[in-house]
Amino acid sequence: MSSIQVADQTFVAAPGERVAQAFASPERWRRWWPDLNLTITEDRGEKGIRWAVRGGVVGTMELWLEPALDGVIVHYFLHAEPAADVDVAAHQHTRRVAGRAMTFELKRQLEAGRSAGEAPHHVASTPARE
Repeated sequence: MSSIQVADQTFVAAPGERVAQAFASPERWRRWWPDLNLTITEDRGEKGIRWAVRGGVVGTMELWLEPALDGVIVHYFLHAEPAADVDVAAHQHTRRVAGRAMTFELKRQLEAGRSAGEAPHHVASTPARE
């Protein structure tokens, strides 16, 4: 079992392919996880992506996109060991916060202009039946 185990999930009201495109950029990875070197081990398209991780931690990371309602649930997993002798609990907290910041950035970007309770832009509105 890895010392650092992070699992988180966030609902994003956008199609899986749009979410996958939004996190496909290595430039974003460097901004979200500046001390990590990520190597794609499996690009699953609209279902997500898996990486081997080196740098501040060594292990694996995954973003899995699960279709739900009118969007997807972004599942974030990190299983790793610290690369240096550090306070594991503090390091795990840091990784959890970084993952949450990443998913909230995607959510803000992809749901921009959508009010709470309003159907996402990609869902066609249907007239009410009488």
